[in-house]
Amino acid sequence: MISLIRPSGGDSFWEILCWWELRRIPNNLVVGGVGVVSCGVILAVAAIASELFDEPLGLPDPPILAVVGVLAYGVAANVCYSGGWIAEWLVRKVWRERAGAFGEISFVLGVLFSILLTLVPAGFCLLALGIHLLHA
Repeated sequence: MISLIRPSGGDSFWEILCWWELRRIPNNLVVGGVGVVSCGVILAVAAIASELFDEPLGLPDPPILAVVGVLAYGVAANVCYSGGWIAEWLVRKVWRERAGAFGEISFVLGVLFSILLTLVPAGFCLLALGIHLLHA
């Protein structure tokens, strides 16, 4: 199991980079799993809306844009993830010993933010379906 706690020391550029990169795949699996759930909700909303209103709420036109969006989101999420180790390296350069648990805290907050952000499209689709149902 990969620990969230950084061993004492570990303040060099390569130690910071390695600490973050060892956690990239578990982070991607968690966020990707949430993305699958989000996509499932969107597809369910689209199916329900198609049946009730003849309008697939939440699906882009053409639908291939959804695949492009998922791929673009994955790339953007990984670019932002890289910002975590860059920010930690800069913080440790500037504040040195006062940086404390910045890496661990920013990693956990970053994962939580990524999960919430990944659920936003599903939430909007559910909200749109609810509004359509109220006005039907």
